[in-house]
Amino acid sequence: MPQLQEETRPGYGLRRHILGPWETLAQSVSAIAPTATPAMTIPLVFALAGNATWLVYLAATLALVLVGLVIGCFGRRSASPGSLFTYVSQSLPPWVAGIAGWALLLAYVATASSVAAGFFNFANVLLHAALGIATPPVVLMSVAVVLAGAMAWRDIKLSAEMMLWMEGASVTCIAVILAVVAARHGLHLDWPQLRLHDATGSGFRLGLVLALFSFVGFESATALGEEAREPLRTIPRAVLQCAIGCGAFFILCIYAEVLGYRDMHLPLDQAAAPLHVLAVHAKVGLLGTLVDIGAMISMFACVLACITAASRVLMLMSHHGFAHKSLARTHARNETPHSAVLVTALATLLPAAGLALRGVSADNIYGWMGSLATYGFITVYALVCVALPLHLRRTEKLSPGVLALSAAGVVAMLLALAGTLYPIPAAPYNWLPYLYLGYLALGLGWQMIAGKGIGYRG
Repeated sequence: MPQLQEETRPGYGLRRHILGPWETLAQSVSAIAPTATPAMTIPLVFALAGNATWLVYLAATLALVLVGLVIGCFGRRSASPGSLFTYVSQSLPPWVAGIAGWALLLAYVATASSVAAGFFNFANVLLHAALGIATPPVVLMSVAVVLAGAMAWRDIKLSAEMMLWMEGASVTCIAVILAVVAARHGLHLDWPQLRLHDATGSGFRLGLVLALFSFVGFESATALGEEAREPLRTIPRAVLQCAIGCGAFFILCIYAEVLGYRDMHLPLDQAAAPLHVLAVHAKVGLLGTLVDIGAMISMFACVLACITAASRVLMLMSHHGFAHKSLARTHARNETPHSAVLVTALATLLPAAGLALRGVSADNIYGWMGSLATYGFITVYALVCVALPLHLRRTEKLSPGVLALSAAGVVAMLLALAGTLYPIPAAPYNWLPYLYLGYLALGLGWQMIAGKGIGYRG
């Protein structure tokens, strides 16, 4: 049996063992932003996969559960800030560890930038409905990022508790609407969905890529390895609970949304606010407004969760020479990585604000930055799956089951990557892989020039 011992490297300066199981789970749930999926992503997947949308999300759930099990194998053996970066570093060459670190950092920052645009979308709708005013995108995005950055700077426990209540309120509103819709349609099976009526293989494959984006960030609780209580238990549990729980929630949302729109003249993929329309149709319009508020809150919680996770990854990279040493500092009173929080918050705001100033719509910013983030997450998930059997072979006995699990996780991520590359998407999506590779090259180039972090392992 492996010896379960918490990794306790001195010098991080974070507040140790301050977060309970629910607060640790809130980090992963908030990074997913579960309210955003039924409000924005499911209609996009439905446009591709149609009645097979529920099956697409089932496949995505199973793929991420595989990765979650691999992460759990690592998480039960060691815990530290930015754990996925650590997991790869323990078994793979230093230059691969560098790729994992830079990819994970980009993934969190680009996700935060993406959902900052989503925050603007819902906040602008609510402000226009309540006050009749249209607010510039840069203003609302700046409000979301600055406020989230301030909370991440101030207190990790406060941030986690806020994320927990925000997501709980949002998901509750959606669940009530979907329950009302299901009750109005009566207890019967929706056979067009169950029989995959008019679904196609190409639509399933393309929809799967978008569905995976609904889950990215589910592992972000691993960034709290120093701040969570009993991290060797709570973190692996939080990662798996997040993947399974959110997957089940998404599938129920799909079933109810597709069923609810079946007797409407407006197709699901053409509804600007699908849950609001469902609420009005079910004669609970007030809940639709509450869902819009919940979606805005969920977007903000996701920005906060991503900045929280990204700052800890950047801090750990700095500790081991993969980033500038000044980013390893923590605040003397707050015990948060304040320098890294500032950098990741700025990196979140600048691309979203720059695109908005050039007239790019919030939907396009959400799609572009989200797609860029997906490359980073797929890279790290695949590398963690490769690292696990190498780590166990060196430290303890490697079982055939773990080897099969890791291989299945790698295959799932490679298939997801293939879906983003072929058929070649339209511009600017066709340029995103080159932008991503250029970013990784810059990160590795800085490492080599600085001569730091090249020899670190474990």
